[in-house]
Amino acid sequence: MAPSLPVSTLRIGILGSGFIANFHLQGFLSVRNARISAVYSPTAAHREALAATANEMGLGPCQACDSAQQLVESEEVDAVWILAPNDTRLEHMRVIHDAVKAGRTELLGVACEKPLARNLSEAREMLRLAEDAGLNHGYLENQLFSTAVQRGKEIIWRRAVPSGGRPYLARAAEEHSGPHKPWFWQGEKQGGGVLSDMMCHSVEVARWLLTEPGKERDSLRVTSANATVANLKWTKPEYVERLKQSMGPEVDYSRRPAEDFARGVLTLEDEEGGKLIIEATTSWAYVGAGLRAQIELLGPEYAMEWSSLNTGLKVFLSRNVGGQEGEDLIEKQNAEQGLMPVVDDEAGLYGYVNEDRHMVEAFRRGETPMETFHDGVAVMEMLMALYRSAETGQTVYLPAEELETYVPPVARGEYKG
Repeated sequence: MAPSLPVSTLRIGILGSGFIANFHLQGFLSVRNARISAVYSPTAAHREALAATANEMGLGPCQACDSAQQLVESEEVDAVWILAPNDTRLEHMRVIHDAVKAGRTELLGVACEKPLARNLSEAREMLRLAEDAGLNHGYLENQLFSTAVQRGKEIIWRRAVPSGGRPYLARAAEEHSGPHKPWFWQGEKQGGGVLSDMMCHSVEVARWLLTEPGKERDSLRVTSANATVANLKWTKPEYVERLKQSMGPEVDYSRRPAEDFARGVLTLEDEEGGKLIIEATTSWAYVGAGLRAQIELLGPEYAMEWSSLNTGLKVFLSRNVGGQEGEDLIEKQNAEQGLMPVVDDEAGLYGYVNEDRHMVEAFRRGETPMETFHDGVAVMEMLMALYRSAETGQTVYLPAEELETYVPPVARGEYKG
């Protein structure tokens, strides 16, 4: 028998043990009414380490499970966070679906990291499985939950829009020097390159900013997509070798590259037929202080902008101060000396705290989250339209039936850079 709502403490099982799982643990430090009760990774040492970290942080008691099925069917798990690599997410969702349908678990909900899947077909199957199992579902797109972005949207729509008119242009850019793990660099596993990895953030945070508060996300209709992808850095011989050394021989950008730069423009219509524009740029070829996210919202009489590198805290370290490479000041940190911006609360600023808090309360109370698998599907449709545009060199007009089964060249092993 499923627990009555609201649940006093939501017990969460985490599938995955990598970089993003550790980011979520940091976020959960500021979330009430939840505990991390189980983790699973196919690598025993990794799952044991993540469980130990959760317990050391006071987020448990947390156990390391020997399989995804064991975690899903544990009597200590009420909801599952899918934080594993992209090529395993549909497999995990099938395990969840099968367990629920067979009555071996009484889960309340499932949340999945961005992107929901590697292509539109997989994303639709993720949604179908969640809804066929009767599960509440949440799409973990952290940038929407950023403290700065949420505050900015609230001010614009409350103060500027009533007299100045609705916003019509949203720009979002995210750039850094490259992902942490080998699978991100491999198109068949990740589903693409930087467009898949990072533009999923950009198009969705832009779509959300343009959506009137209180309206459904589909009150805006995407009508066209135009994109360009390129390899600016990581196919150069020096960097091909550097990638092999840091990520292993299976990441060989002389043979199987994925794009390290992407630019996309999406045209949308509002309910009155007004035209809106999303401009998005992403790159794995940016070398600055660290991760740079830049978000803007523009309207007839106003503008909003936020940059993750415009921090209130900075430190200066002279050339006489040595130190090992690390990311203790900012994500994707590229230097250890000079004038350095410091993000003092990455989990909060980047949106993980608000995101996890929101999902926990929605699942506890049986309410629909602000971001669901439906949004994950919509994001994937936009990404596939952008990939198709880049492949053909033409604008893609939506809806487009061909996107339902489309797989980008990077993912199907035909992209040469």
